[in-house]
Amino acid sequence: MSALKPGDDFPEGVAFTYVPYNPEQGAVTACGVPIKYNASKEFKEKKVVLVSVPGAFTPTCQNTHVQGYISKLGELKAAGVDQVIFISYNDAWVMSAWGKANGIKDEIIFASDDGTPFSTSLGWTLGARTARYAILVDHGKIVYAEKEPAKEVGVSSVDAVLAKL
Repeated sequence: MSALKPGDDFPEGVAFTYVPYNPEQGAVTACGVPIKYNASKEFKEKKVVLVSVPGAFTPTCQNTHVQGYISKLGELKAAGVDQVIFISYNDAWVMSAWGKANGIKDEIIFASDDGTPFSTSLGWTLGARTARYAILVDHGKIVYAEKEPAKEVGVSSVDAVLAKL
């Protein structure tokens, strides 16, 4: 597979791992049990924004990228987005802790592209890490898919995605 473009079907066989929010394990240090998120199946039934970042808790990812999506989550929902998912090469526990550290329960899924199989299949990696990109999927069809050409947050920003809704 190569990079996705508008009009493509979201590929089959794509899964991520995440730790579902559980109020009894709401502390950042609570581990939980990772489960599989079958993106190929789930994306066929929803309008989804998939955002990839190079790493949880890293300066640009934390201070700019994730904060933009958190602050405009209401606008995304009002525009018909059913789910926002952040992925990174980090494991599911780190991603879960990152969501909790940002006060997120289940409003956004923080998942792992563990070993980067999905990002690698697109050619969208930064060495061993996932690259910074955003993909908008509407009931299994790609509406928007852009990888950042440099280190800034531009084409993968919440504003870029909102402009495509």
